[in-house]
Amino acid sequence: MSSISPSSKTDLKSLTKTELFEFCTELGLPRFRTDQIFQWLYQKGASTFDEMTNLSKDLRSKLSEVATINRIELSQQQRSKDGTIKFLFKLTDEDKDFKVEAVLIPDFYDDGVANRLTVCVSSQVGCVFGCAFCATGKMGFFRNLSHGEIVDQVQYINEISLQEYDKKITNIVYMGMGEPLHNYTAVVQSAAIISDPLGIDLSPKRITVSTVGLTKQIKKIADDAEPFNLAISLHAPDDLKRDKIMPINSSMNLENLEEAVRYYHRKTERPLTYEYLLFDNFNDSKEDARNLAKIAKWAPSKINIIMYNNVAGVELQRAREDRLNTFMKELKRNDVRATVRRSRGDDIDAGCGQLAIREGAPKGKTIATV
Repeated sequence: MSSISPSSKTDLKSLTKTELFEFCTELGLPRFRTDQIFQWLYQKGASTFDEMTNLSKDLRSKLSEVATINRIELSQQQRSKDGTIKFLFKLTDEDKDFKVEAVLIPDFYDDGVANRLTVCVSSQVGCVFGCAFCATGKMGFFRNLSHGEIVDQVQYINEISLQEYDKKITNIVYMGMGEPLHNYTAVVQSAAIISDPLGIDLSPKRITVSTVGLTKQIKKIADDAEPFNLAISLHAPDDLKRDKIMPINSSMNLENLEEAVRYYHRKTERPLTYEYLLFDNFNDSKEDARNLAKIAKWAPSKINIIMYNNVAGVELQRAREDRLNTFMKELKRNDVRATVRRSRGDDIDAGCGQLAIREGAPKGKTIATV
């Protein structure tokens, strides 16, 4: 790392923990100061150095001369009647009005006490892959989020969880705006910060990273021995149907995905999850269920059948209950471990990206143009 100059302030949220240690070392600070600053940034959510009350006034003044703390800001919030809370955050770009979404999804015991408190976070502004069912895909891609911007979403919502339920969040899923493995480095760094005892202190076993099927990155997760869980957004059980709704399949088809999945399990000996949006009269037949069962046997896995949140302008619609029941019976007949995940937040802008999309906003790049 180059020498620190007062004329060139460093955003501390752009640094990994190792880089923060190097930064503090250049300032002549002992190791424990790195831990204190890291904790203020990622556990306590400090926005200014004045908040870091266990640092001396002189040190806080010195830090303010050479460093900054950039934090995303809440722009809008929606609450569903089922308890789901959707957050729209504004990023700090000076010349752009970039916003991303995150969601707090509570599950409750019968007595109304909160059980699981899951946060769904975004990893990119928009998405390049243009899946037909996804509101974010209609935006196109603008930029990756930094690891600090990803952690900010979690840290902010964790504070809300403590206020609302007197309980910290229990699970995190990288299933918001963007393709997480298209922003591999920042996602991995953010997961490490979230699981750090001086960060959110959430076990990696409670962190799930989703992908549309980026095979190279799936293998890299295995090679890097990343401790979080892997989920694959499948949504169709054969190449013909997947090609129609997921453009990525034309270059990374199910044969390629199978090879990557088998590699992942061989290296990690860990199961994975398939996410499968059930669309009416598209991917919800008995034959579809049988084809999905074959995929489930590539490696130990479970399948989350997701009841789709309908998105304006998208022809695909949520499957009807009778077709869902028939589909689930066929999976069971084929010895597949599957659960149904009901739609949450139907009465708010629940589809990923719906809150962030603005009519007339410029469109970013898509897989068809890059």
